[in-house]
Amino acid sequence: MNFEGYENQEMITQMARDFAEKEIRPHVMEWDEKQYFPADVMKKMGELGMLGVLVPMEYGGAGLGYFEYYTIITEIAKVCGSIGLSVAAHNSLCTNHILMFGNEEQKQKWLPKLATGEWIGAWGLTETGTGSDAGGMNTTAVRDGDHWVLNGSKNFITHGISGDVAVVIVRTGEKGDSHGITAFVVEKGTPGFSGGKKEDKLGMRASETAGLFFDNCRIPHENMLGEEGDGFIQAMKILDGGRISIAALSVGIAKGALEASVKYSKEREQFGKPIAHFQAIGFKLADMATEIAAAELLTLQAADLKNRGKKVTKESAFAKYYASEVAVRCGNEAVQIFGGYGFTKEFPAEKYYRDAKLCTIGEGTSEIQKLVISRELIK
Repeated sequence: MNFEGYENQEMITQMARDFAEKEIRPHVMEWDEKQYFPADVMKKMGELGMLGVLVPMEYGGAGLGYFEYYTIITEIAKVCGSIGLSVAAHNSLCTNHILMFGNEEQKQKWLPKLATGEWIGAWGLTETGTGSDAGGMNTTAVRDGDHWVLNGSKNFITHGISGDVAVVIVRTGEKGDSHGITAFVVEKGTPGFSGGKKEDKLGMRASETAGLFFDNCRIPHENMLGEEGDGFIQAMKILDGGRISIAALSVGIAKGALEASVKYSKEREQFGKPIAHFQAIGFKLADMATEIAAAELLTLQAADLKNRGKKVTKESAFAKYYASEVAVRCGNEAVQIFGGYGFTKEFPAEKYYRDAKLCTIGEGTSEIQKLVISRELIK
């Protein structure tokens, strides 16, 4: 792997770590309990460049690569998976879609606001009846002169209520036709465009998840990203990079669970010595650390390919699939190591356990990752 540019890592790691400790950790459980999305904290992260990591400096971004992006996501997720998820969705989905497929005018119009945190971004692909079957979407856009009229809805959208702008993928052709789908940018406040109710979730509760609704929503033709009919292909390319985000998020959650488990096991005593000294606990820690290291390498492999502009479909699926399952196993083991205290909200293990599960579902389930991998192997 090519780790050129990794000299930035120490500085960026410390910046993200310090921010997470100061601005996020003191509020983690309060936000989780109230399902409060801290938009003000997101804007502070934008001021530090964490919401425009991959955006060139000419558009107000940090102009960094996927190694640095990986570092920021993992450091934030070690403290709070919810905030890590919001940072990931903002960067890799909404912002990156405009960066990758927008024309120069569109980039100049939207990227500076997104990259600096002035605006928060959302991205809409999933619908109520079409999760993994994205090609069967029902939300439509119909051409009307110099405008398009959107009707339908999206669900499970990160920042569905608080987002200032959304990239949405809708049907402009026949249902089931992968070349009949197009991407558009819709700004908050556009008549006929609204957010739905906030989902009451098991984990990732401080990351806002809601529906998007379109009721004869008229948007100008210049809000189309790329060409008509290219939306599905664009979305699949965006998800290739998005899987790196979720893999990084998974590694961060797993690392947080491991760090909490190591600390607790060195402090908690049974039978006259810290439980870390018992082989049953020590072996759990060893398994967690080994799997995290493997997940990290898979994710950095995908990040390296992405940095070099290489195809990353299989490798990002490797990383997302494995790292997300590792996060779940580490969350589970953390609860076990903490014992009865692991089942209470006074200790951090239960939150890592709850947050981790989303990583095996969002941006393509583990089963879909295996489908992607197997198809890449046999084609």
